[in-house]
Amino acid sequence: MPLKIMPKKKHLSAGRVPLILFLCQMIGALDVPLDLVQPPTITQQSPKDYIVDPRENIVIQCEAKGKPPPSFSWTRNGTHFDIDKDPLVTMKPGSGTLIINIITEGKAETYEGVYQCTARNERGAAVSNNIVVRPSRSPLWTKERLEPITLRNGQSLVLPCRPPIGLPPAIIFWMDNSFQRLPQSERVSQGLNGDLYFSNVLPEDTREDYICYARFNHTQTIQQKQPISLKVISVDELNDTLAANLSDTEFYGAKPSKERPPTFLTPEGNESLKEELRGNVLSLECIAEGLPTPIIYWIKEDGTLPVNRTFYRNFKKTLQITQVTEADSGNYQCIAKNPLGAVHHTIAVTVKAAPYWIAAPQNLVLSPGENGTLICRANGNPKPRIAWLTNGVPIEIAPEDPSRKIDGDTIIFSNVQERLSAVYQCNASNEYGYLLANAFVNVLAEPPRILTSANILYQVIANRPAFLDCAFFGSPLPTIEWFKGTKGSALHEDIYVLHDNGTLEIPVAQKDSTGTYTCVARNKLGMAKNEVHLEIKDPTRIIKQPEHAVVQRGSKVSFECKVKHDHTLIPTIVWLKDHGELPNEERFSVDKDHLVVTDVSDDDGGTYTCAANTTLDRVSASAVLRVVDVPNPPFDLELTNQLDKSVQLTWTPGDDNNSPITKFIIEYEDAMHEAGVWHHQAEVSGTQTTAQLKLSPYVNYSFRVMAENNIGRSVPSEASEQYLTKAAEPDQNPTAVEGLGTEPDNLVITWKPLNGFESNGPGLQYKVSWRQKDGDDEWTSVVVANVSKYIVSGTPTFVPYLIKVQALNDVGFAPEPAVVMGHSGEDLPMVAPGNVRVNVVNSTLAEVHWDPVPLKSVRGHLQGYRIYYWKVQSSSKRNRRHIEKKILTFQGSKTHGMLPGLQPYSHYFLNVRVVNGKGEGPASSDRGFHTPEGVPSAPSSLKIVNPTLDSLTLEWDPPSHPNGVLTEYTLKYQPINSTHELGPLVDLKIPANKTRWTLKNLNFSTRYKFYFYAQTSVGSGSQITEEAITTVDEAMASRQVDIATQGWFIGLMCAVALLILILLIVCFVRRNKGGKYPVKEKEDAHADPEIQPMKEDDGTFGEYSDAEDHKPLKKGSRTPSDRTVKKEDSDDSLVDYGEGVNGQFNEDGSFIGQYSGKKEKEPAEGNESSEAPSPVNAMNSFV
Repeated sequence: MPLKIMPKKKHLSAGRVPLILFLCQMIGALDVPLDLVQPPTITQQSPKDYIVDPRENIVIQCEAKGKPPPSFSWTRNGTHFDIDKDPLVTMKPGSGTLIINIITEGKAETYEGVYQCTARNERGAAVSNNIVVRPSRSPLWTKERLEPITLRNGQSLVLPCRPPIGLPPAIIFWMDNSFQRLPQSERVSQGLNGDLYFSNVLPEDTREDYICYARFNHTQTIQQKQPISLKVISVDELNDTLAANLSDTEFYGAKPSKERPPTFLTPEGNESLKEELRGNVLSLECIAEGLPTPIIYWIKEDGTLPVNRTFYRNFKKTLQITQVTEADSGNYQCIAKNPLGAVHHTIAVTVKAAPYWIAAPQNLVLSPGENGTLICRANGNPKPRIAWLTNGVPIEIAPEDPSRKIDGDTIIFSNVQERLSAVYQCNASNEYGYLLANAFVNVLAEPPRILTSANILYQVIANRPAFLDCAFFGSPLPTIEWFKGTKGSALHEDIYVLHDNGTLEIPVAQKDSTGTYTCVARNKLGMAKNEVHLEIKDPTRIIKQPEHAVVQRGSKVSFECKVKHDHTLIPTIVWLKDHGELPNEERFSVDKDHLVVTDVSDDDGGTYTCAANTTLDRVSASAVLRVVDVPNPPFDLELTNQLDKSVQLTWTPGDDNNSPITKFIIEYEDAMHEAGVWHHQAEVSGTQTTAQLKLSPYVNYSFRVMAENNIGRSVPSEASEQYLTKAAEPDQNPTAVEGLGTEPDNLVITWKPLNGFESNGPGLQYKVSWRQKDGDDEWTSVVVANVSKYIVSGTPTFVPYLIKVQALNDVGFAPEPAVVMGHSGEDLPMVAPGNVRVNVVNSTLAEVHWDPVPLKSVRGHLQGYRIYYWKVQSSSKRNRRHIEKKILTFQGSKTHGMLPGLQPYSHYFLNVRVVNGKGEGPASSDRGFHTPEGVPSAPSSLKIVNPTLDSLTLEWDPPSHPNGVLTEYTLKYQPINSTHELGPLVDLKIPANKTRWTLKNLNFSTRYKFYFYAQTSVGSGSQITEEAITTVDEAMASRQVDIATQGWFIGLMCAVALLILILLIVCFVRRNKGGKYPVKEKEDAHADPEIQPMKEDDGTFGEYSDAEDHKPLKKGSRTPSDRTVKKEDSDDSLVDYGEGVNGQFNEDGSFIGQYSGKKEKEPAEGNESSEAPSPVNAMNSFV
């Protein structure tokens, strides 16, 4: 069904009241256009309690609208206020606002009173609230003499303020003569009444300028109380005072204030009452004294405190509940506690309420004969009384109207007539205040009119609600219908929502919601319509949101924010920090999709928001930046518990810079021995702030601490104070003690000396002791200075010694040192190894055996045996170069070894020597041996010289290492076609005495690959490879290259191909008949064969040739004597295996040259060359 709103016109009955109420609410929601006749409506008025500044003119506002425009009148204190009789009072033109000129003359107090404004026209009268006008007051304090106050330390105190009563009440605060606010705390605080409360006083509270100030905001003045002097004296001071003023018999001595449990300074007693009005702020206060200072707690006895409306002020001494309601009534308990006890106080709270609206009366527009109601419902505590007025006169004494009936808070109208238009006032009041509301009843007969402008364009984001306005007016109340499109299809309730004010709501607008919508208003007096237009836009979306970042101070961070939006909307991208503007610094730069912050500081941490705004929507995304850095260094280093060998170090951690401290590193400096050098002392966890450190004697310690987190390590702290430990005997001996001789008759004793830190005292020396291990001698000792070596002379050669080195200082000796073994100096071995034997394993490997020498003859540490071996050269070679000896060393006491890498077919000599730390002993007698033959190395070189059309000459040098007697050479070769495929392999044996060989009967313009190696009786050696190309005529190759790419040449070749095909057919026919054919005759007549064969595109060996290889063919050199051609049955001809018959065609088509089977094409290295095609392939090569 179409969406409609239409009034019901049935007679009033008890069952119809809700319907009538609904209709009245709808009608009351309509604004009557100002061009229609209507009663007055108050639009603006001064507040009920109007406090004015006595230094300025008094302005009492009263504005109203109506048709005809209303006139205004005032009452003051309940009687008519004739403004014409007072020259200081004027009324603003076209308005009811009063202006009372008191600047030039007059006083504000003269115009104090209760004012009420009435706006009246022919349709009725509206009245304002009662406006109580009072001038503000800021009186001075009365003069008073304030005596100085003297108290003992710990007593409680209340400094009274008692400000003068002003209007409005003053704001109280305490300051000193310098206008600095006095510090407040849990011990000292200001109460709600302005007094200053001390739970207990301290000597630092002594001062002569405790001043209470009262600030009157309305007049912007501050009044000051006389300063109060307070002196807090300690027990000692008090006793001195008493002693000076009392006799010995009178003086007992003052005692310090004892600690005491709490008692309340305010409120007094155990219980109190508190009344507050609904909607105000409930403030409950408890201030206690005691020593130590009490702490205040709050509870509600019969319930819990409201979570979102409860606040604690004044160090929890004040409990505040905002927007208080009747439900907040009850018993509230404050508890004051200190270690000596607790005290309770219960405050019974009652919440009263001035009247407040449940349903204020609304303007009512009726057409003649219609029914309606005015409803005035209010609540309060106590419940307010409802009184009705009409045109400002109590309805009880107003003229009777048969169409209205009063039913408590409701006036019911039936069958109204135009003359009954009026303004009705509802007054709801109780002892705490009143409410006054004006509502007119306007009886009109008006056809519908639509107040919304025509052709408004609404733009809405997809998937959001769309609201299309259709403000209307009419009497009777029109019905509203909406249509979409030009065809006038009505809109139904299942998709759309029609509001009482005519607005059409599309709950979820989609792209298909775009279009033109028509609003139609109808009543019995007529019809009105209006068109509006709706466009649906794509939503703005953030497709790449900024990501949370953790960066180190001083680095750079970048946030990315990519936005996708409707192409018709232009978004504005704004970056915010902590919901405010970005700092105005060059370090912050915004570039398209990025926000970049350079040189990040601690203050840059926070929430960064990317907000994309269009005219229709706004989206945002946020990321948190956490700025971290290495910790700040610890500070306040302190040494305690100082003992001989330990001390406790305490420190205060620096700021962790948003990354928790994981550990502390403690270092020490020894100012006595290594000033400026810091050593690692200890590490403790990041939660510790103390460390027990072990110390060494005779060290002047200073300590420093570094903090470490996940980012890195802080700079070191300032050094602690120095701490010098007492001297003691060394607690350790030198390390790395060794005894080694450098000469056959000495013993060098070395050690790693103690450092200054390890010396434990002054006068560090070493006691060096030694004796022969295997003898019965006593220890020989010597005390040396702080050195690291001592040499014992005159020792036997290589004798074991026992050695020990002990530290000592001026205090005493270190513990007994450990004994180590050393040896006196070594000498060269005296005996050569004997019985040297050689076993030849193969042509390159031999095994050598020998007998060991006696250990005594070694005269030192046996390090191994060393073999010298060398190859015997021929007499001619021996003269040319020195014999090169090779050396192999075998560790330890081994008596055999392998000699690898020998030269086959060679004669060698070797000898063996024993080795100790001093050097080598004498050599054994030389032992000779022969290696057998082996395979030769590759020939030293291979060159291809003198290439011709059908031959290549190979030259080579013999192997540099024949490794035996050469028996022969082996040459293998094979052709390579144009696709790098290899042809059949030819194997050729060449005598060993040859160094040159010519290959004949090769294919012309063909690349060959050669494999060449030498042989001995043992086998074949390594091969050497080479490639070469037989030659081709250069003139023909040049001509082919020049014309092959020409267009005319391609056409010519097509013609030649056709001609060759015809000639071939003729040739084969003639041959089969056994006679001669023209080609044969021409061939006989032409004896010049130096015609370059044509390039066959699909198969040649010419790619590897170069310019030097292209030489002209010798006349008739390759022309077969029988001049015959064999027919080829397949592409796999004998020519592919090097066995084909040579043949070619001359320019006139005669058969003059080489005949070849199919060859594979290959790219040329130099000028292109080709193999002459076979009769079949020649045709293929031109097509």
